[in-house]
Amino acid sequence: MTSDISNSLILDTAISVAGLTAYIQELLEQDNQLRQAWVTGEISSTNRHRSGLFFTLQDPEAKAAISCVVWNSQLEKLVQMPSQGEQVIVLGSIRLYPQRGQYQLMVWQMLPAGEGLLALRYQQLRNRLEMEGLFDSERKRSLPIHPQTIAVVTSPSAAAWGDIQKTLRQRYPGLLVLFSPALVQGEQAPASIVAAIERVEQDRRAEVLILARGGGAVEELACFNDERVVRAVANCSIPVITGIGHQRDESLTDLVADACVHTPTAAAEQVVPELAELYVQHRQRIIALDEAVNQRLEIAADQLQRLQDRLRRLRLDQQIQQEMQSLRWRQQRLLQATTQRSQQAIQHCQLLRQKLATLDPKAVLKRGYAVVRQENGAIARSSAELAPGQELSIQLGQGQVQVKITEIEM
Repeated sequence: MTSDISNSLILDTAISVAGLTAYIQELLEQDNQLRQAWVTGEISSTNRHRSGLFFTLQDPEAKAAISCVVWNSQLEKLVQMPSQGEQVIVLGSIRLYPQRGQYQLMVWQMLPAGEGLLALRYQQLRNRLEMEGLFDSERKRSLPIHPQTIAVVTSPSAAAWGDIQKTLRQRYPGLLVLFSPALVQGEQAPASIVAAIERVEQDRRAEVLILARGGGAVEELACFNDERVVRAVANCSIPVITGIGHQRDESLTDLVADACVHTPTAAAEQVVPELAELYVQHRQRIIALDEAVNQRLEIAADQLQRLQDRLRRLRLDQQIQQEMQSLRWRQQRLLQATTQRSQQAIQHCQLLRQKLATLDPKAVLKRGYAVVRQENGAIARSSAELAPGQELSIQLGQGQVQVKITEIEM
């Protein structure tokens, strides 16, 4: 009797395979964590099907694996195609297939893991900054030739800072060096570098800035690929030269800087000229200038000598004497012509005086003639113009008389 009751209870509580599968499917597919999950692992096998690409993602250390599928509609959207043996990070959701009683990860996106992911992020950021024109050569500024104040951003405990100081002292003594300390490794390094650059700009004394770090692994140099650091260098108001100790690849900070070299020491060497070399160049310029001046003097002396020789060949003294004789002869001719013209003018004037004397009315009057004028001042020329009783004025050689006509004889 007890056995029958137990069997009855088991039958009442038992669920079918389909019911259990449906329950598990609901648990898996409705879980928020599993509806959009990032999963990392190694691709152990791949199988291309007409509906999509199937592959297995495994964790070799934990001895675990999961089946995955990328449908054809999603394949072109993947950043990286599945390849056996590669470490990847996939984004997908869990799906359960009741017919086989198996769950599967339906993949939407796939990224390289580890160094591959870092390389992908580096390339994406590089492409975006390049599209903005931050790497264009046209925006890069030339470094000052003889800066008097230099700012250095690096770690105070790093060998790079000591190398830079030593190099600057040896090459250009008396230079003012402003040190703005910063972390150059680790998660806090980008913000620290940005703050150090801002301090230099606020100080306003530096003419050029050195951003430096010694060599290290790729992970240790990751701060120089941080977008915050890259934009701080790009927006810096003074020229920036980077001296980051790596030889394999250029960092994004190197690409955006106005100049870049591969070591802190090389950066210090490029920022300032060597004083001893400047002295040698100065002496060379003085020697070259002396030689140029002496050469010009020799050329001028040769030209002067040639002119003197030419003057002697021309015998200018004889030409001057000839010109003086010609001038004296012309002077005599001019005096003779002037004297002759003057005498002729005097004779002509005397002749004119004689003619004027003969024509002078006063001279006629002096010879006994008289001029008779009527009351209106007109000269009386005929007795027909006159009448008895008319008063006349008679101009004599000496004096004048007034008369009145009493009688006219025709």
